[in-house]
Parts: sequence; C-alpha cells; structure tokens
Amino acid sequence: MAKTIAAPDQQSTAAQWQSAPQRFLSFLKDVRSEMKKVVSPSRKEVQSTTIVVIITVFFFAAYFAVVDAIIGRGMEAVLHKLTSH
Repeated sequence: MAKTIAAPDQQSTAAQWQSAPQRFLSFLKDVRSEMKKVVSPSRKEVQSTTIVVIITVFFFAAYFAVVDAIIGRGMEAVLHKLTSH
C-alpha cells in the first residue's frame, strides 16, 4: 500500500492551526537561530561606509542645488516673458 503524502497547502493549513503559544515559541526559536547568523561590522567597516554615505549626500545635495537653480532661472524667464506684455 502506498502512503498518502499531504499536499503542501494541507501542511501549511495544519501549521496555521497550531495553538498561539506553540507558534510564538516556534517564532522565538527561528529568531534565535537567525540572530546567531548576524555578524556586527568592524569599526573600520563602519567608518568607511559612513564616509561613503557622507560623500554621497554631499554629491546629491550639490546636484539638486544645481538642478534647482537651473529650473528656478528657467521658471523666472518664463514668468518674466508672460508678464512683460
């Protein structure tokens, strides 16, 4: 006789019907297992990525300042032409 294997959707339904404390304990075990895999960056890694972020922020600030100035001057020119009749 062949054994019947539950379909994946039936297995997930069974897991959904676990009691709340069992699901919570299972969740905590999963969290603990994942937290063991976490590696904190070294001080040197943090410093280098911080420098990259700061440089990137300044680059984008300069870029948007230039774009804002160009668009602002363009809008002023358009408004001046429209109002100088």
